[in-house]
Amino acid sequence: MKMTKTLLTTALSLGLLVAAGASQAAGWCESGKPVRFAGLNWASGMLLTDVLQFVLEKGYDCKTDSLPGNSITMENALSSNDIQIFAEEWVGRSEVWNKAEKAGNVVGVGAPVVGAVEGWYVPRYVVEGDAKRNLKALAPDLKHIVDLSKYAVLFKDPEEPSKGRFYNCPAGWTCELENSEMLKSYGLEKSYTNFRPGTGPALEAAVLSSYKRGEPILFYYWSPTPLMGQVDLVKLQEKPGVDKRVSIKVGLSKAFHEQAPELVAVLEKANLPIDLLNQNLARMTRERIESPKLAKIFLKEHPEVWQAWVSADAARKINAAL
Repeated sequence: MKMTKTLLTTALSLGLLVAAGASQAAGWCESGKPVRFAGLNWASGMLLTDVLQFVLEKGYDCKTDSLPGNSITMENALSSNDIQIFAEEWVGRSEVWNKAEKAGNVVGVGAPVVGAVEGWYVPRYVVEGDAKRNLKALAPDLKHIVDLSKYAVLFKDPEEPSKGRFYNCPAGWTCELENSEMLKSYGLEKSYTNFRPGTGPALEAAVLSSYKRGEPILFYYWSPTPLMGQVDLVKLQEKPGVDKRVSIKVGLSKAFHEQAPELVAVLEKANLPIDLLNQNLARMTRERIESPKLAKIFLKEHPEVWQAWVSADAARKINAAL
């Protein structure tokens, strides 16, 4: 009898241990927790987010949603695990990210976009002219950002004609803060207004409008974007020794990185080839396709890209959902 009780106690103990182990082993999505994405508000960030959401929902049975906000707000939310995934994090450019990474609250994985660039641009016709459009070169020696000090009149601000206008990023974007500091460091803040469009599309519209009219415009921009395939630009050079190599990763909260290894393995492999990405972003603009719809089109048309990220079972389920 005593032996029977001992065996029963041992069996119960083992059962509890097995149950506890199974609970710890249960994945993020299996436990019912949603995966929250940063609701990024630029074209490549939106498309990448929608592609990854679809992959996790259909391939790994995850509940997902996205929370809108500017990049700084979303980086803070990632640090506190209010969101779990920031699909297109330009690593090293944001103090919010840098502090969170140093504190161990966020982790960057993979390389979702390779070959991205950013900088200050002017249309090529400003520097070289354009015989086909009968445009003369208005600033033939403009090569460096420091040269802008003598061209404020050329880039005249219509609202403050005594100054030039620099088109910055929208307020709340990480690049807006960096560009504002650059205006100061190059001694341009007194001769140029620091103009911040309300949205990314508003910045794009300003560039395209000036370009179509053959007018001078000075602005910050980046790739991957549809704009880069539509206009011919010159990137102004920075000070000697400045090297701004862009590294883009998928930003993850520490908790998600630790508790969702199966999903992290997918995100580590996720990559959209930049030429293909630019083509799809141009298509988004040209055909006025909403990002969630374009994400499904992309997945259907390019299985050779995303099937390398996922398990065979997940690929089967994603294909079935498409």
